[in-house]
Amino acid sequence: MEKSVSKAIYDARKLGKGRMLILGFQHMFAMFGATILVPTITGLSVSATLLFAGLGTLLFHWFTKWKVPAFLGSSFAFLGGYATVVAMGNELGMSQNEALPYACVGVVAAGLLYFVLAACVKAFGVKKVMKLFPPVVTGPIVISIGLILAGTAVGSILTNWWIALIAILVVIATTIWGKGMVKIIPILLGLLASYIVAALCGQLEAPKVEALQEAEWIGFPFQWQNTGMYALTTDKWDFIITSVIAIMPIALATMIEHIGDICAIGSTTNCNYLEDPGLHRTLIGDGAATVLASLFGAPANTTYGENTGVLNLTRVFDPRVVRIAAIIAVLLSFSPKFAALIYAMPAATIGGVSLILYGMISSVGIRSLVENNVDLTDSRNLIITALTITLAVGISYGCEGGALHFGGIGISGLAFAAIIGIIATAILPEKK
Repeated sequence: MEKSVSKAIYDARKLGKGRMLILGFQHMFAMFGATILVPTITGLSVSATLLFAGLGTLLFHWFTKWKVPAFLGSSFAFLGGYATVVAMGNELGMSQNEALPYACVGVVAAGLLYFVLAACVKAFGVKKVMKLFPPVVTGPIVISIGLILAGTAVGSILTNWWIALIAILVVIATTIWGKGMVKIIPILLGLLASYIVAALCGQLEAPKVEALQEAEWIGFPFQWQNTGMYALTTDKWDFIITSVIAIMPIALATMIEHIGDICAIGSTTNCNYLEDPGLHRTLIGDGAATVLASLFGAPANTTYGENTGVLNLTRVFDPRVVRIAAIIAVLLSFSPKFAALIYAMPAATIGGVSLILYGMISSVGIRSLVENNVDLTDSRNLIITALTITLAVGISYGCEGGALHFGGIGISGLAFAAIIGIIATAILPEKK
């Protein structure tokens, strides 16, 4: 460890501005593939996503006293929440674009929970707070997120199997056999390979190609009057409350993910960020970035493991390099031509990459159970896990709009499962 740390660079200024810029581009590309995939799947703005990923990262660095080399990109954990709210909106006669702002309200509420947990961490300490989020609940919730989303990926793949297969094979090959930079950006490479082949074979939709040709090179990332919470109508308070209830509990899983990411970054850089600048500050930074993004119609943000991989590869731990990547993302967001290029991507390409990503989400949940030594031979743990997964998946696929309805209020499968899991953990006796 000492030898590894001695080779690390904590002040990248000694490398020169040129190398710092290259390292910044590398961090930007590492987060790029996954970050733009979320708005492509949900229908949110790609330009706004890039803008608030960059701004959110800078805001996070400000809250953490410029000490933590983390990049914040689009969170996949909320995809199920967006899909649920859109489905419930469709039942009310709303289009996807009309329903998405209500989903953003739910994400804002989820982001505010980070501030609540940060206050609890500051007041009571990390260990006491973590007892409210046991792995036997959060692990199955993360597993369920991937399982719920899997149907969407398969539906996209069915539009063109061989185009999707190219994306899948490239992601698998670069992940397993890739080296250096190639191994860090398998999602981006899978998207590019499948997209290029589809374009060469004439598989792109003509209207999207025309929109790409007509798009301006420079433009503002979003329109104020049609963005995020500004697009809400005041006569649908029931739906606003429903959206909050459907999405807000997802923060239970993402906050645990955040803690794990901060620990991973600290382990990579040999720094204890839980103590300095403090877990409460990193939580506030993440929550503030999510609230800011959602207010303007961009996806929820989260700390990115991809960029932790870049840190480990380069051994350059200076947060300044990550902030350079954030500035690059902000600059790209002001190109409508670039956004149109992303929107022209075939659904099969997105489906192929999504199939692996959604499986990875579920795999992370399984890994959480294993790493936290959750004993599934214990009847109590087995019942909690079974209830959480079956309720989350069953309600999402078996109920109208993917939610339980109580009057005018709907509760998503994920939200209901999380609530039941926490209650079951509290009341079922633990094996001594």
